[in-house]
Amino acid sequence: MSQDNSNSPHNLADRSQRIRELGYDYCAQDKIRGLACNLCGSTQHTLLTHIDRYGYKATGAACSACGLVFLNPVMTRSAYGDFYSKTYRPLVSAYHNRLINGETIQAEQVEYARSLAEFIKPWVKERHTGTFLDIGGSTGVVAVELAKIFSIKATVLDPAADELDWASKFGMETISGFLEDYNPEGRKFDLVILCQTIDHLLDASNSLHKIRSLLGPDGLFFVDIVDFRAAYLRQASIEGAIKIDHPYYFTQETVEAMLERTGFSVLQKSYAADHLHIGYICATKEAAPEALPKPGVVREFFREIRYIQNTKS
Repeated sequence: MSQDNSNSPHNLADRSQRIRELGYDYCAQDKIRGLACNLCGSTQHTLLTHIDRYGYKATGAACSACGLVFLNPVMTRSAYGDFYSKTYRPLVSAYHNRLINGETIQAEQVEYARSLAEFIKPWVKERHTGTFLDIGGSTGVVAVELAKIFSIKATVLDPAADELDWASKFGMETISGFLEDYNPEGRKFDLVILCQTIDHLLDASNSLHKIRSLLGPDGLFFVDIVDFRAAYLRQASIEGAIKIDHPYYFTQETVEAMLERTGFSVLQKSYAADHLHIGYICATKEAAPEALPKPGVVREFFREIRYIQNTKS
């Protein structure tokens, strides 16, 4: 069996060089500073990192009250719009040393869509599901697969116009832009999916409230997260789990509290086969605005963070 040397000093140096060659100046981007916690509103934060996995000077903070992790400062919506249109795919390609774009990810997305369909099928089948919205749907591959499997009409919302071109070729209705800017004009959907996207949102709480308003009375919502604990335990590094393309970093406890606060009831959750993502299929319910992770869980989270910071991989 060959040994994985992707984190050897030589390969890490090559990776750093590939990223430098992109010429992206993260420090020069417009940013929002002094953020309050998007989950509980606290302004008491603990700084966890001062650099991200790409080597950019990005500050990752954790809310001292509830444990939600986020970039602070974070780029503005305009800066992120420019980042996704010009830099995002080249950056992840440089990091992984392989071409990652709207075309190369399609096979992977088909497999993801089929796994997702199997997970949500029991609830979709028992409800009248005729329309769904794929937020951050990229090339529309996931939407195409779900539309075929469940015989439902799909709409794809994404800020990357070039990736939406693929969705249009597949016959999908497309909407270009961020969820935060989308005006549904009273439109409702039977199913909304937010696949590998919640970590990219600029205001996760308000976005989930908006998604709640987009759903009909028996509507279903699917969301998955990159489990921050799984990411830093796998990397044996907090910095290795932070990246400028993710304003937020959720754990099971923080995302489940946010779902409760914004009016969602978890029907079932799934630990993905990659052991990194966690998926949730949710129904709507009355919001529980006081829901938060338990204080003991938050204390243990910070203890583990400190342990990881001081343990050599």
